[in-house]
Amino acid sequence: MAAPAWISEWSPRAHGLLRIVSGYLFLLHGTSKLFKMPHVPMFDNLQLVSLMGLAGVLELVGGVLLVIGLFTRPVAFILSGEMAVAYFMAHASQGHVLIPFMNHGESAVLFCFVFLFFAAAGAGAWSVDAARQRAHP
Repeated sequence: MAAPAWISEWSPRAHGLLRIVSGYLFLLHGTSKLFKMPHVPMFDNLQLVSLMGLAGVLELVGGVLLVIGLFTRPVAFILSGEMAVAYFMAHASQGHVLIPFMNHGESAVLFCFVFLFFAAAGAGAWSVDAARQRAHP
């Protein structure tokens, strides 16, 4: 059975909304690490030239680019890789590799696969990428 017309009409918008919300949530990790907003005590002595500092830069810049939908595919691919590395370095090393709930890695896994989706599917609606594509068909 075919989906109702309104679902097909709203699908690119839902896709775009998922990108915007995911990018916003992700950039908050970067602002927390780099600007202490929101404040997370664990990041108080974070060095910019460190693995965690690099992650903060990727999260901030990548998150902003995802929110506006610019260079979505390559940015999402890089961020998906960052989250895979984060999961295996920070969470899986605590044990329970196949049970992210037990090692507090659910958000890393979810971000990884959401970003992998955007790397494959693009930005969706309400994006600079879509506007650029309309301007240069």
